[in-house]
Amino acid sequence: MPKLETSQTNIALIGCGFVGDLYAATLRLHPALHVSGIFDRDAERTERFAKHYGYRSYKSLGEVLADDAVKIVVNLTNPSSHYEISRAALAADKHVYSEKPLAMHLEHARQLVALAESRNLQLSSAPCSLLGETAQTFWKAIRESAVGKVRLVYAELDDGLVHKMQYHQWKSQSGTPWPWKDEFEVGCTLEHAGYYLTWLVAMFGQVQSLTAFSSSQIPDKQTESPLNTTAPDFSVACLRFTSGIVARLTCGIIAPHDHTLRVIGDEGVISTPDCWLYESPIHIQRLMTLRRKTFLTPWRQRVRLQRSPYQKVRRTGAAQMDFARGIYEMADALQHGRTPRLSSRFSLHVNEIVLAIQNAGVDSPTYHCTTTVDPVQPEAWAS
Repeated sequence: MPKLETSQTNIALIGCGFVGDLYAATLRLHPALHVSGIFDRDAERTERFAKHYGYRSYKSLGEVLADDAVKIVVNLTNPSSHYEISRAALAADKHVYSEKPLAMHLEHARQLVALAESRNLQLSSAPCSLLGETAQTFWKAIRESAVGKVRLVYAELDDGLVHKMQYHQWKSQSGTPWPWKDEFEVGCTLEHAGYYLTWLVAMFGQVQSLTAFSSSQIPDKQTESPLNTTAPDFSVACLRFTSGIVARLTCGIIAPHDHTLRVIGDEGVISTPDCWLYESPIHIQRLMTLRRKTFLTPWRQRVRLQRSPYQKVRRTGAAQMDFARGIYEMADALQHGRTPRLSSRFSLHVNEIVLAIQNAGVDSPTYHCTTTVDPVQPEAWAS
């Protein structure tokens, strides 16, 4: 198994809310990442988070940005604050790893990328599940034509009726309640579509155009206090890649839970049940012909996952994702003089696609992408 050789890099966490705990829980898997300190605009939340994890707390964002020891700022703030915080960090000559989305508006995302490039800084955006064992193994199988020439992709990201769940009882490890109001107002497309879009763009290249539909079927989400904005709780998009492959992506919080990815090729289908699980199983079903009919065999061949140098996440649910892996990958890229796999241009392209789907509405024409992305390299251990 390849070894990790990155020396220690100092990082600072901005935002100590619910998602902050998911990062803190997996930062321990990456000893090369040293948390110099944390900051949240809510002083009480900052101190609770600092006490829970034993982190140093900064008194202000300015204090974070003035700390010369900090090389990477990890932006875990509310999505509406992503642009402002990332811009301030880049202006202070800090590399930035941002939670998704990179920005809520495409022009803001473009400005962040331009600023990073003008200052020779790296800028990446979550999600980083592309770096997981399942994604890398799946990608390797595609490169090796495991199911022949790929023609079609079906990707599902449905999470069930979230507004009917006991979400008021959901709390992070440090005691922060799940930010249901923010989640409903931002919407599941901006929050979740990137999980499969990052995989698809890496595997099949940039998206040339897309036709999408989005709708808010339950506008008020039956909450006890009104929502300030209405975001789609269902979206579906048909994507055309420059490679000629087409994909259908659905995203919602109404239909029953389904995170399945199926890639259909001339010789069969390769699939995995969940992109949130870094070691989700991968299966291949081959085509067979019997008399005058051709169909998928009932037998499934399991693909052995590539072994990575990373420690395993010993948790359950969504928290078993290694949220800190993208930060580590950026630190490794900086130390070895290369561009992170989740580069600024890659993140911008994914951001553009997600925003196009989110804003499609019920009567949207075909959208033609304006951003470009260079080919992404797989992890060395999955080559």
